[in-house]
Amino acid sequence: MKRDNSREVRRRNRITVLLTRDLIIQILLRLPVKSLARFKSVCKSWFSLISDPHFAISHFELALACTERLLFLEPTVPEVRSIDFNAPLHDDSASAALNLSPESHCDLILGSCRGFLLLDCSPSLCLWNPATGIHKQVCHSPIASDMDAMFFTFLYGFGYDPSTDDYLVVQASYNVDSEVATRVEFFSLRANAWKEIEGIHLSYMNCCDDAKTGLLLNGAIHWLAFRCDVSLNVIVAFDLTERSFSEILLPDDICQCDFCDLGVLGDFLCLHVSGVHCPAEIWVMKEYKIQSSWTKSVDVSVDEIPTKYFSLICFTKSGDIVGTDGNNGLVKCNSEGQLLEHRSYSNCRSHSLAAVYTESLLSLPYDGDQAEED
Repeated sequence: MKRDNSREVRRRNRITVLLTRDLIIQILLRLPVKSLARFKSVCKSWFSLISDPHFAISHFELALACTERLLFLEPTVPEVRSIDFNAPLHDDSASAALNLSPESHCDLILGSCRGFLLLDCSPSLCLWNPATGIHKQVCHSPIASDMDAMFFTFLYGFGYDPSTDDYLVVQASYNVDSEVATRVEFFSLRANAWKEIEGIHLSYMNCCDDAKTGLLLNGAIHWLAFRCDVSLNVIVAFDLTERSFSEILLPDDICQCDFCDLGVLGDFLCLHVSGVHCPAEIWVMKEYKIQSSWTKSVDVSVDEIPTKYFSLICFTKSGDIVGTDGNNGLVKCNSEGQLLEHRSYSNCRSHSLAAVYTESLLSLPYDGDQAEED
């Protein structure tokens, strides 16, 4: 009898907490993608919930759950790294090896948008979500595939049009055998087809020898390009919803330099300019499309960097500056431009590729040709 009483006491003292479905959803929405991927195996209802596209959209739009990471790869080495750039560079736990699609060999990173990266994986393009492994092959445009055509593609971009819930791959090219006339095409993931934007009269060329990758900000893709008719470097912006172009002028008092590149830091456009063995200047546009709002933010000293080179990638949450060393290493400086860390990831003297992406559960629009998972 005494034993039965003790069991009754334990039963009464045992507290069972039952969470409502809405509360469970709110908790899960605040977790990182890595945790949610594991929690899919908890039960069927959680698998169904986390796999729901509406849940993925809500999770992405909730800023608390978003985690930004750095994709870092070398074209000559099969390994792809995903790096938490807010952690110390020498913290091995902050770096994870990823599996790129085995049939893909990445030559360039052409864009980043909503958790997806656009990669040039000869002989085709590839859209890849590193967090989920979802990937889709995209054929090159008819112009790029025509070996007889003398078009040089000098601008690539990748973005999202919220008005149609569609992802667009954008490219601009010009005919090297004729007067400069820019041809612009875009690939619609929903239509699964390339389309030329007709009736435009642009005169742009690349401001350097390599093809430029566009950067996404305020619903537009931005490139640094050379305007031939006035012999001037400008920023070209392509509005993804309006399918229209506009220009943004560079600072008047920017220094004469050997290298100039465009970047995005948070909600601002920025410029990174540098010369041989000279400090790298970072300029930030405080008000979008207002030329007078360009402000020189910081000079990054290259004296202590082994390669004497710095190319901007991003800022950390604490305000540190992250960039590449021009070879296969990463550099982290404080907000004053002084070196904090440098790490080389291999002994190869090749130029590594890097891009910031946001971890997401998002999938691609269905177009009759399903994307694949690793």
